[in-house]
Amino acid sequence: MFKFITLFLSILLLAVNAFGQEACMLVLRGKVVHEENNEPIEGAYVWLIEAETGAVTDALGNFRIQKICPGEQTLRVQYLGHKEYIEKITLISNMNLTIRMSAEEVQLEGVEIHGHEDALLTTNSVSGIYGEDLRISRGQTLGETLRRIPGVTSFSSGSSIQKPVIHGLHSNRILILNNGVRLEGQQWGADHAPEIDPFIAKEISVVKGAETVRFGPNAMGGVVLVNPAPLPVKGGQTGQIDLIGFSNGRGINGSVGLLGGSEKIKGLGYWVQTSSKIAGNLQTPDYILDNTGVRELNFSGAIGFSNSRLGSEVYFSHFQTRIGILTDSHTGNLSDLESIIENGRPFRDPDFSFDIQNPKQDVDHQLLKMKGHYHLSNGAKLNLQYAFQRNHRQEFDRRRGELNDRPSLDLVLFTNTLDLSYDHQTRKKWNGSVGTQIIQQANSNIPGTGVVPLIPNYDMLNVGFFAIEKFTSGPLEIEGGLRYDYRNVAAARVNRGGVLQEEKFNFNNFSAFIGAIYPISRNLTFNTNLGTAWRPPSINEQFSQGLHHGLAAIEIGNPNFVSEQSFKWMNTLNYSGSRFNIELTGYTNRINNYIYLNPTEDRFISLRGTFNVFEYLQTDAFFMGTDLSAIWTVSSQWELFTRGSIVRAKNTTEDSFLPFIPADRIETGLSYQFLSGISKNKSKISFSNLAVAQQTREPDFDLAPAPPAYMLWNLGIQTGIQFGDNKLNIGLQVTNLFNETYKDYMNRFRYFSHELGRNVMVKLNYEF
Repeated sequence: MFKFITLFLSILLLAVNAFGQEACMLVLRGKVVHEENNEPIEGAYVWLIEAETGAVTDALGNFRIQKICPGEQTLRVQYLGHKEYIEKITLISNMNLTIRMSAEEVQLEGVEIHGHEDALLTTNSVSGIYGEDLRISRGQTLGETLRRIPGVTSFSSGSSIQKPVIHGLHSNRILILNNGVRLEGQQWGADHAPEIDPFIAKEISVVKGAETVRFGPNAMGGVVLVNPAPLPVKGGQTGQIDLIGFSNGRGINGSVGLLGGSEKIKGLGYWVQTSSKIAGNLQTPDYILDNTGVRELNFSGAIGFSNSRLGSEVYFSHFQTRIGILTDSHTGNLSDLESIIENGRPFRDPDFSFDIQNPKQDVDHQLLKMKGHYHLSNGAKLNLQYAFQRNHRQEFDRRRGELNDRPSLDLVLFTNTLDLSYDHQTRKKWNGSVGTQIIQQANSNIPGTGVVPLIPNYDMLNVGFFAIEKFTSGPLEIEGGLRYDYRNVAAARVNRGGVLQEEKFNFNNFSAFIGAIYPISRNLTFNTNLGTAWRPPSINEQFSQGLHHGLAAIEIGNPNFVSEQSFKWMNTLNYSGSRFNIELTGYTNRINNYIYLNPTEDRFISLRGTFNVFEYLQTDAFFMGTDLSAIWTVSSQWELFTRGSIVRAKNTTEDSFLPFIPADRIETGLSYQFLSGISKNKSKISFSNLAVAQQTREPDFDLAPAPPAYMLWNLGIQTGIQFGDNKLNIGLQVTNLFNETYKDYMNRFRYFSHELGRNVMVKLNYEF
């Protein structure tokens, strides 16, 4: 390894010298963003006057100008509705700039947008889904959508409940941001899907490295950012309507969104959006999954004001869902449980139904955000954000008599968060931010369930302080950060014997990272990030004691757990050419005191049935893996893509394998783009294959062996019809085209059932 690093650095130094000695081969690269919020600007015109050459920024605000001679240059940047940016620069080596443009007071027709949500600028590896790719994913859950990103899979409980997995980590190690607010629900459960409506998103991004310095301990495994469209600051109105029908579950999903700005008050913008979903029993290739319907009703809206000096925004979202749990996962006695696991599928063949009976989940989540920023002198900015969240979760079991109408788990979680930060954004070599974050939570079990609570009532207070600095010199970007967090948790509950159990815990630790970006050549960029992160044990890992209804399993926690501590090093090579783009990421992650849920050989028998027993354990673990994403534009019509991931994880204390680690996977596809004779718009046909290997690295004991490898084929057709300034996008998608029967290792219900069969989706999207 040492020889490899030495050789790599030697080549790097030779390359730097070569670039410095060769005439007119310098490269100017950078990013153009809005001054008030760091949102990237697409379509800005960047020009070097003396060199008479330039570039236009892409969707992420990035630009690159090549073959520049050394010497003084006048840099001019222009973008409609913004003040022209002019600066004298001296080029003696490759240079990297961040250019911040401010809006000017001009009257423009239509809707002009420049945002309300700060862009995340990081040296970590970031992948995003936006534009056409996001529109194609409409109608899928957040977990299904994120599987389009290499290195991201899902951990599921049935087909309706999916949680993102990043580099083998999930649940409380992955932070989800809903419009800049950390989503706080009962996310500790594998059967607790994120309470977020993907229809609100204009862009969904994934940060694969640890981001605990920016966001706190829950970002140890990565961050998922769900960002809506920026608020308009000028008069006008746009909107879109989505209508999706799907065959598996005979369901329908729809959304309506409206985005606008005030004609009378410059800088005042708003958006409103609502969505709904209804589906019945899902179906495998061979049988119907009883009681697997879904109901969903969501609403969100925002209003904000922005000018050159200050900005403010109020945002509210409501998410409500009812999810049926596979009836056959709840068995009546030990022999039934053993028989269904051995059989690998339900014994019954129910009819299709839209009815949702017990067992089921009812969840509603409300989020209120108030945010403001104020621009100070010298490009500095002060940011303040407060958010309130209420999460109410009810889980119903099959019970006798009137108890059947009572939830077996009834939890209400209240969360208050306060974020204060100061950004200094100079045009020199340094910029960064310092800030503090306060999180307060109160979780309560609602009386009347007749069941000892799975987790106790608790109060939590977390206070964090952080500082992040970024240094830019020529082509090199270096970023580092440090954070300190203190957490206090007080828990209480009455045990089965009627004894009051009270516990108090204090956790504290530091997080730190250092990262860099360096363009090795005009097409090749290298990212590296080394970070240490920590996570205190969550309340379920400490106190679970009983039946987790959504999983049909007994879970046992341990209050003596200590905090996890991770050390992750991640490196990414990105090649971007005119016809070929490839990104390769490799990482290692050492996690001390890693907490995981382990299946045991025990069974728990009660009046409500017989259930498998899972126990939380703590050990030292080591993760390593690689992600690959490549796109080859064969011609103006044909495009070939591939994306894949490999994860290796081991219990280093016992020299054994960990449970619920994703198997190797690779997806390859081919698309053909053509001009439709009917719509006179570009149409696209894509055909792809997903191959998932068998997970041969299993723990010493599992309730059933890992399922065999499988291969799925998928088909997609996209076209559009223009109606003046409006457009109707039409899509047809078929997943599991050949109706393959298979099981996925990362589905906890694989013990009882198979995955879904063929699903045909018809999608209509009208933009106006």
